[in-house]
Amino acid sequence: MAPRPAIRWFAVASALMVCLLIQPSMSIYCDEDDCYDLLGVSQSANASEIKKAYYKLSLKYHPDKNPDPESRKVFVKIANAYEILKDEATRGQYDYAIAHPEEVFYNTARYYHAYYGHKTDPRAVLVGLLLVLSAFQYLNQWTRYKQAVDMVKKTPAYKNRLRALGLERSGAMTNKKKSHKQMDKNMEEDLSKELDLQIKGAEKPSMWELLGVRFILLPYTIGKLLLWYGCWFWRYRVKRAPYSWEDASFLTRRALGASLDSWRYIDESTKEDLINRRLWEKSNLESYMAEMRKESKRRR
Repeated sequence: MAPRPAIRWFAVASALMVCLLIQPSMSIYCDEDDCYDLLGVSQSANASEIKKAYYKLSLKYHPDKNPDPESRKVFVKIANAYEILKDEATRGQYDYAIAHPEEVFYNTARYYHAYYGHKTDPRAVLVGLLLVLSAFQYLNQWTRYKQAVDMVKKTPAYKNRLRALGLERSGAMTNKKKSHKQMDKNMEEDLSKELDLQIKGAEKPSMWELLGVRFILLPYTIGKLLLWYGCWFWRYRVKRAPYSWEDASFLTRRALGASLDSWRYIDESTKEDLINRRLWEKSNLESYMAEMRKESKRRR
């Protein structure tokens, strides 16, 4: 259990923090001044009285009317108070802040929403957000790809491919050890660029895959998808035509729950066998899965 002096000090510190927070929540509108006092009107004054008071004071303190340097500061305060009180919404918020000074965060949030929220074009916010997300997405994909390439380059398989490509380019390797090392070192950078590294799960970043680009192309994508579904329905539901190779591949991949990337890495003979099984039909898929489970048990 904490000592009583510590509890007292904590209570005093909390009270001070509340006092420090309450004051800014009331002063965010007209600084340390009262907006009504700046215009010389009461809190019950109507819109016409507030407008008259502002015009009267502006004639007195406007920099064009009064050369006194201090009048400019006073005029700025008066203009700010008028901007707050002339609008019913912001005036209501200010009156609420006066009546409820303890609601610090609520009053502050309402103020900034009223004065800055409507000034920001939602379209600009959306574009900025998409650009930021796309930049992070591209950097993340590029970092993953570079890390994967660096790991692959350390494997014996990659070094063997690099050596074979070097032999193919040079025709023969020199017998001198020093020249052999020097040639490998010099050729590595040039030959590595010729090797097309297809790394599953860490492909090169593409601009077409970025979130911002895909959002811009969203109407085109939706239109293309609707057209595809329309053609599919007409060809295979109305005309009862046999499935093409591409459409049969799509149905097979969907039935197996395989991603497009994993499907690409399957050899053509296996693809042909899977498609010929017509796995998009439930009975064929169940038979195939039963075969796979039986084969898995046999291998164990």
